[in-house]
Amino acid sequence: MFFAINGVDTTPIKNGDKVKVEYVGTLDDGTVFDSSEVHGKPLEFEVGTKQVIKGFEDAIIGMEKGEEKFVRLESSEAYGNPSEQLIKQVPRDKMPPAKLKPGMMLGVSLANGAQVPAKITEVTDTEVTIDLNHPLAGKALNFKIKVVDIDS
Repeated sequence: MFFAINGVDTTPIKNGDKVKVEYVGTLDDGTVFDSSEVHGKPLEFEVGTKQVIKGFEDAIIGMEKGEEKFVRLESSEAYGNPSEQLIKQVPRDKMPPAKLKPGMMLGVSLANGAQVPAKITEVTDTEVTIDLNHPLAGKALNFKIKVVDIDS
């Protein structure tokens, strides 16, 4: 479907479109966890390619250039719920020689070469407990979204 608003042709966003969006992401307590302003430019991605979390992508489908929206995503639509299987104990001698303490974040290399963030939750003389869950797992996320550009 094709629309004209104030003389400007607009088409609703669909899978395959390349979009630019400005956004602010907040937690329920109002804490800003991310925004396009922090990155200095709009977020650009192709809809339907799983480059962003599912709930965010679902929220922009059907929006038009210039449109703004507020959306709340439950954890299941964002980073899921924390998994006990992603909490691992690693022998202390397999960890970097740096002074490690709970709350520190590390980059952990996976077998496929990808890096994921891990939070240290406990340190003893013999092992370090790390949490490989995404830092936003288990949290509802709120987004204010504005569509800046659509390239069909």
